[in-house]
Amino acid sequence: MEPSSSSSSLENSLPHDYTMGFSERSVAAAGAAVVSAVLVNPLDVAKTRLQAQAAGVVYNPMWPDFRCYPSCSPSGLHGSGPACNPECFQYKGTMDVFYKIGRQEGFGMLWRGTGASLVLAVPTVGIYLPSYDLLRNWIEGYTNQSYPHLTPYAPLFAGSMARTLACIACSPIELARTRMQAFKEFGPGAKAPGMWKTLLSVLSLRQNTSSTGNGYRLLWTGLGAQLARDVPFSAICWTTLEPIRRRLMELVGEEGNVTSVIGTNFSAGFVAGILAASATCPLDVAKTRRQIEKDPARVKNMNTRQILLEVWRNEGIKGLFRGVGPRVGRAGPSVGIVVSSYEVVKYIIHRRRSTTE
Repeated sequence: MEPSSSSSSLENSLPHDYTMGFSERSVAAAGAAVVSAVLVNPLDVAKTRLQAQAAGVVYNPMWPDFRCYPSCSPSGLHGSGPACNPECFQYKGTMDVFYKIGRQEGFGMLWRGTGASLVLAVPTVGIYLPSYDLLRNWIEGYTNQSYPHLTPYAPLFAGSMARTLACIACSPIELARTRMQAFKEFGPGAKAPGMWKTLLSVLSLRQNTSSTGNGYRLLWTGLGAQLARDVPFSAICWTTLEPIRRRLMELVGEEGNVTSVIGTNFSAGFVAGILAASATCPLDVAKTRRQIEKDPARVKNMNTRQILLEVWRNEGIKGLFRGVGPRVGRAGPSVGIVVSSYEVVKYIIHRRRSTTE
């Protein structure tokens, strides 16, 4: 259902665009991003661990007096306790990641990188969703007048451009989050580094580069792979989400309220997120491998195409879709939560403004 020109009809319908400034849209998006980041972080950790393990990251403890936890079968005596079977530290799936992290590191580690996720989510979504709204409106307005046959593609172009802006601005934080979630600290009392220490460890690699400038470019390691993943994800997501949302809005009709705004947007976002995450999983595998690489030579010379070919040769189709379960399980609710929260905040702001006026 298209927004009506009269204020009374606007209040009772479910338009997904209101007369709001960029700052108001950013506030709505940032609040939605915080909720999503906290709720789905464990799935993000599981996905990253599975992909990092396939890339060669070892999660076995390295200190000699480590004792097996009761449910882990020992393979002999080592130090002051039984030596664990190596399989005790091999992740076999999403639930296995949850279980073993909980037993070996504590359930709090399932929220490893949440701080970076929150720092990342606020500026990323705060740039992404408002930019998408404004770009879509501009493209639709232009194509409706000059090229009506291109109007259905407005979400695709707007989503791709908005995501590109957000990725470039926030790539260093995404790099820190991936490395924080991928690596495990070993040793009694070992404390996992935070976001800033993680970024400093990346910068420490600059001594192996030819110049200081190139060293700081390491903070954008994996940006190409991230864009290769996120731009198609955004294009697929919005191209799928908009028709579903418009159809659901038509079914709701004139009886729109906060509940229906949440329901229609969450449903559309959930379906769109699942489809987009499934289609772009190989690119997510490449992004993770690019960002966890520690060899300076490979960091400098790797690219997304080479990584995908390497994974295909070594692991086949299974390797390209490593971690697809938690990725899809994360993306569906995440997109649904972000979009529905964003739209309901916009709706509430609009209703309050209309009441005041």
